[in-house]
Amino acid sequence: MQNHPKLVLASTSPRRRDLVKVLGVEFEFTSADIDESPRDHESPQAMVRRLSYTKASVGARALHDAIVVGVDTIGWLDNEIIGKPRDSAEAVQMLRRLRARSHIVYSGVTVKHDTRIVTHIVTTTVWMRDYSDEEIAAYVATGDPLDKAAAYAIQHTDFRPVARVEGCHANVMGLPLCHLYLALKAFDVPLEEPDRACQAYLQITCPVAREILSIQYSSIQCSSVQYSV
Repeated sequence: MQNHPKLVLASTSPRRRDLVKVLGVEFEFTSADIDESPRDHESPQAMVRRLSYTKASVGARALHDAIVVGVDTIGWLDNEIIGKPRDSAEAVQMLRRLRARSHIVYSGVTVKHDTRIVTHIVTTTVWMRDYSDEEIAAYVATGDPLDKAAAYAIQHTDFRPVARVEGCHANVMGLPLCHLYLALKAFDVPLEEPDRACQAYLQITCPVAREILSIQYSSIQCSSVQYSV
């Protein structure tokens, strides 16, 4: 029987909703429709922190005594944020810029309950393969890139744009599960460590899961940063 407040993920992303099920506990879902525009001179870490906090806060407004999770993910290349493409032409442009290069994926994961807030900032380096213009065109024609940061899905079975990953693989899909586990444990949510289940779900061998899960709970900081929402 559940002995903690209900868990809510403030996201409409099908990928995040599928991934969170790997934790093996019941989540409810709500939308958090917010302005995701970057602010002037805002670092990628500050942006994902702010947006994940805002999503969690908006999601919590009508949810009394719920533990609410907000997540935001962006790409970072050439000192520029790579968000979701506005249209197919911009998706093509993004994928050409990323081709045969590395970029960074940042996620902010914020868990909020009443006035308590825990935020993790997660960084993964991604190397893209040298795919062709024809492959880009075929992938963009599917419509898949249009709702994704940096215009690609690492898990796309036909395009398979990624050559290798340094860091959390699930982070590139928009929900770093080991970090979410640690954040929820700070709220005493009873969970099993997700590394084996995550690797089975993603069909990968993760070299960083045990390192992430070894973070001491005492080192997790409760954020006091407040934003206008």
